[in-house]
Amino acid sequence: MSALERIEHRACFGGWQDVWRHHSDVLGCDMNVAVYLPPQAAHERCPVLYWLSGLTCTEQNFITKAGAQRYAAEHGVIIVAPDTSPRGDDVADADGYDLGKGAGFYVNATQAPWSTHYRMYDYVANELPALVEANFPAATARAISGHSMGGHGALTIALKNPGRYRSVSAFSPIVAPSQVPWGEKAFTAYLGEDRAAWKQSDAVELVKSNSTGEKLPLLVDQGAADEFLAPQLKPELLREACAVANHPLTLRMQPGYDHSYYFIASFIGDHIAHHARALRD
Repeated sequence: MSALERIEHRACFGGWQDVWRHHSDVLGCDMNVAVYLPPQAAHERCPVLYWLSGLTCTEQNFITKAGAQRYAAEHGVIIVAPDTSPRGDDVADADGYDLGKGAGFYVNATQAPWSTHYRMYDYVANELPALVEANFPAATARAISGHSMGGHGALTIALKNPGRYRSVSAFSPIVAPSQVPWGEKAFTAYLGEDRAAWKQSDAVELVKSNSTGEKLPLLVDQGAADEFLAPQLKPELLREACAVANHPLTLRMQPGYDHSYYFIASFIGDHIAHHARALRD
């Protein structure tokens, strides 16, 4: 297990908003990860909510814009927010915001040159929880959430790992990356041309196949004024898949809200309360 170096340390709502740097063996590079420790963590182990951010983001966007610390402190929940891709001079990249650095899509790439470093699925699902639970006052009760590309990551990682998470939610998730331009571009690069291989990284396809047997309830908030709603997000595909599979889904279309962190900040309290209930059960 690699050593952790704390690079930011700020008091926040009675707890601490820190950012740590560590070497990831899975990704083969140094990574930053934000960890909010609520005041309760000073004297007890607390459950953990993992937050996965969207395209172009780092670990900073959520911790500076969402206002989540207030609710995490109220409920006694640790929030862990990793970066969205491997980083470093020797890490492959591409022109544009939707492939390469800042666009890891939370999959394990199988195609060169991406397969050397782009293993964000293994990092989030396995390496990061092991790191957190070994180095922080973290209980083994876990929840996962995210936004846009990170909403895709949260849904797919939860659906593929029955029993790993007590709850899952998403804001504006890319629910069917196999059927939209963002996902098609990323999956072709990272996973290759065989669309059958994409199904294990697509929330709609995972709900349809339900190979694990678990039906963890899904909470999804989607802004009705989101500029990416029709071309990239298509929440109706998730609604249809869940209806056919009898998979519990709460899909809330929020009038007037767009794709921004103003939307996330407006409803993050609801999501943290939702996770806190499941994490304390």
